[in-house]
Amino acid sequence: MPIIGKLIKKTTAIAYKRNFNKGKEYVNQLKTLEQLLEKAEWTSFGQKHAFSVIRTSEDEVEMYQQKVPITDYDKFYREWLRLTIAGEKDHTWPGRIKHYALSSGTTGSPSKRIPVTDEMIRSFQKTGLKQISILHELDLPETFFASSMLAVGGCTKLTRKKTHIEGDLSGILKKYTSFVVTPFAKPGNRIAGIKDWNTKLEKMVEKAPDWNIGIIMGVPSWCIMLMEKIVERYSLNNIHDIWPNLEVYVHGGVFMKPYVSRLEKVFGKPVHLLDTYLASEGYFAYQQSVQNEGMRLLLNTGIFYEFVPFNSDHFDDEGNLKDTHTAYTLSEVMEGVDYALVISTNAGLWRYMIGDLVRFINIEEREIKITGRIKQFLSLAGEHLSLDNIHSAIDKVSEELSCTVSEFCIVADQEKMYQQWYFGTSDNVAPEKLMNAIDLELSRINDDYASVRKHTLNQPVGKVLPAQSFYDFMESIGKAGSQNKFPRVMNAQQTEKWQSFLSGKGL
Repeated sequence: MPIIGKLIKKTTAIAYKRNFNKGKEYVNQLKTLEQLLEKAEWTSFGQKHAFSVIRTSEDEVEMYQQKVPITDYDKFYREWLRLTIAGEKDHTWPGRIKHYALSSGTTGSPSKRIPVTDEMIRSFQKTGLKQISILHELDLPETFFASSMLAVGGCTKLTRKKTHIEGDLSGILKKYTSFVVTPFAKPGNRIAGIKDWNTKLEKMVEKAPDWNIGIIMGVPSWCIMLMEKIVERYSLNNIHDIWPNLEVYVHGGVFMKPYVSRLEKVFGKPVHLLDTYLASEGYFAYQQSVQNEGMRLLLNTGIFYEFVPFNSDHFDDEGNLKDTHTAYTLSEVMEGVDYALVISTNAGLWRYMIGDLVRFINIEEREIKITGRIKQFLSLAGEHLSLDNIHSAIDKVSEELSCTVSEFCIVADQEKMYQQWYFGTSDNVAPEKLMNAIDLELSRINDDYASVRKHTLNQPVGKVLPAQSFYDFMESIGKAGSQNKFPRVMNAQQTEKWQSFLSGKGL
């Protein structure tokens, strides 16, 4: 094994022993909030919200929650971020913020500009090194440590504006990647800088025989598509015929179970699947052990967390935060409750509601899982279906009917009071049978759904489509590849584009 491989293996072993049980105490969050307030005390935001007063209060957290309102991107942009982007100095964070990550999530809306500070970049680097250390637990063969990492991500080319530089977060972070890591990072600068997904995909397929890949990272749909095309191009039995050292797949951003069967088909041997929670706004959590389902929340990396229960006491039927809401700290949360995640960060985001829903599955270990999005839930007639409910029903029914639904989306028809479900599968399954079984399962696991189905909500309608049609749609709206995720519960604008696309394809 090359010297660099031995060095990496030894480093992961040392880091694993040092980091595994560190950073779980709530005191880390109190220290983080104090550091954030101290750092930004004399910014415009800090003075407007009396950070100096907050820092001298007996209960810093309580006073912080009183002085600073919870916000979302649109509100924060209007009131603060637009001036920061325009080059305002010492506005939401000390100095002038030089980098902004473009992020549009699943909405298909114009890109959001998320601030990326030097402090945030250092936090990402620190967390990335910690995450690599968990490789020690996997007891991987020595040949693995001489292999490369393949990141199936966005375009790394950045655009220089008058007051800042913007682009995909991966491009910003790449500027600060250690020269030690660079030779092991694929697909390399030239391919990573390609904006068009199909061109990038083709180049990665061409280069595949030249690479020795041990880790692949990215959104499942696009990673699987890449591996399937490589297998097809070179007439392989599976991806391990060309990448025998592939041992780890680091994924994130979507519910994983629908993709497992496709992964098993493309893999030639078991591969460790590790979940991670990384967004343009921060690096929040990652799976510390393959034995545990949840991801451990990172408590000392420059992010202070709050949690608002996602229920009718705190949110209206459209997912908007009510004035009567209550935000809880890490010391107050309970297991099994869906919470809207609120963050304050070392990039100058203050009590910022990111839009994700998380659930604690092990409070002692600070382990969470992502259960959905605030704006992606179904409540056409008061059924209050979460994405977690929907995923659970599809997963159970797919297993019962021996089919794989790798993609799906739902459209709510308010006029006719029914839900239109679209299923992406290559299996021969009757849409009525699939839909009826899901309808029954949802009634079993969600009392609100069962109630409205009896009285006000009409029978849902299912339609089966080739899974490829979902990817073709993403390409048609300029969202193919990268970190883009398909919207599961569509709003009116998305519905119009989706149905127009299907009509044009005769589907």
